[in-house]
Amino acid sequence: MRNIIDTPVNRRGLLGAGIFGGLALAAGGTSIAAPLIPAPRLRPEVRARALAAMSRHIGRIKVRDLIGICDFDDPSSAPRFHLLDVASGKVDSLLVAHGRGSDPSHTGWLQKFSNAPGSAASSSGAFVTAEEYYGNHGRSRRIDGLDPTNSNARARAVVIHGAWYAERKMIAQHGKLGRSEGCFAFGESDLAQVMARLGPGRLIYADKLDRA
Repeated sequence: MRNIIDTPVNRRGLLGAGIFGGLALAAGGTSIAAPLIPAPRLRPEVRARALAAMSRHIGRIKVRDLIGICDFDDPSSAPRFHLLDVASGKVDSLLVAHGRGSDPSHTGWLQKFSNAPGSAASSSGAFVTAEEYYGNHGRSRRIDGLDPTNSNARARAVVIHGAWYAERKMIAQHGKLGRSEGCFAFGESDLAQVMARLGPGRLIYADKLDRA
């Protein structure tokens, strides 16, 4: 039986309180404090699934020093894209946007995945990073889906790129990031790190364990 404390509704309430509680007026003052960004967390079960995906696709993952792990159980206001150094266990966590088709009402929470062309949704599963290029969003990196849940990633032009709507200031203004067309969109301030550390041949794993 699932622990009720860890259900989406309860966690959303707690995170929402953290985000919007910071907007309360300071006692005796008129200024508004910046909203709180939830602390990063890479859950052991998500990490385990990512490592299992690396083992499952070992023939396609040529460079195994670093894994990008996206935990879509967290909202877009949380640093939910984790760069895991496999050898040391060190984790760096970044903000990342999800697809508008995964969150039609723009709640800040991913509601569903899709692999369908034209869905504008995020996809789950294992991806392998591929070539860098410059496109409509500037510096970008193509990725290929390795599972039936994301096999159309290249055909759908699901890539890594930078976006203004994925900057930290969006949380201060709106309490959430904007939405992509299904791509892993990062703030421009984080893009250089992602591009440098997630070069070709590395694994990205995206999941949402609580599908309820």
